[in-house]
Amino acid sequence: MTRHDQSKKNDAAMPTHSETRQMPYSADQMYGLVADVAAYPKFLPWCAAARIRSRKSIGDAEVMEADLVISFKVFRERFGSRVTLHSSEKKIETEYLDGPFRYMKSHWVFTPREDGSCDVSFYVDFEFKNAVLQGIIGIVFNEAMQRIVKAFEDRAAELYG
Repeated sequence: MTRHDQSKKNDAAMPTHSETRQMPYSADQMYGLVADVAAYPKFLPWCAAARIRSRKSIGDAEVMEADLVISFKVFRERFGSRVTLHSSEKKIETEYLDGPFRYMKSHWVFTPREDGSCDVSFYVDFEFKNAVLQGIIGIVFNEAMQRIVKAFEDRAAELYG
C-alpha cells in the first residue's frame, strides 16, 4: 500500500487533511464502504450513532441527509450533513448542515487501477464553533485523522480481505 498524506494547520482555522492511499480492493468496494454511512458506528472511532434523515435521487447522484453523533472525552455532539453519492464517478462529497461546526467539507474519490485495486483520495476541512473543543481537536488532529483512515482500512479488510 502506498500512502501520501498531508495535514496542515494555520492559526486562523482548523487544520485540513488530505491523503491518497492505494488499497488492494476495487473502487466499487471502497466506494460502497464509505457510502454506507449507517454502518459508521460499527467501526469508526468517536462515532457513537448514525441516522439517515432522507435519501433522494437528483440527476445521476443520490443525496442523503444524515446525522452522526460524535463522542470524544466529555463532548457528545450531533451534526447533520448532506452526503452526495456520485456512483458512476466513484466520488462522495459531504457538506455540513447543522451542529457544532462553523463549517465542514469533505470528499472521497475512488480511482480504479489496472490491477483491480484502487487509489482512495480523502480530503477534510472543518472548524468547530466551540473554542475548547477546537483546541482539543487541534492538538490531536493528525492522530485522529490517522485513526479514522485506519478504521476504514480495517473495515475494508474485514469485509473484503
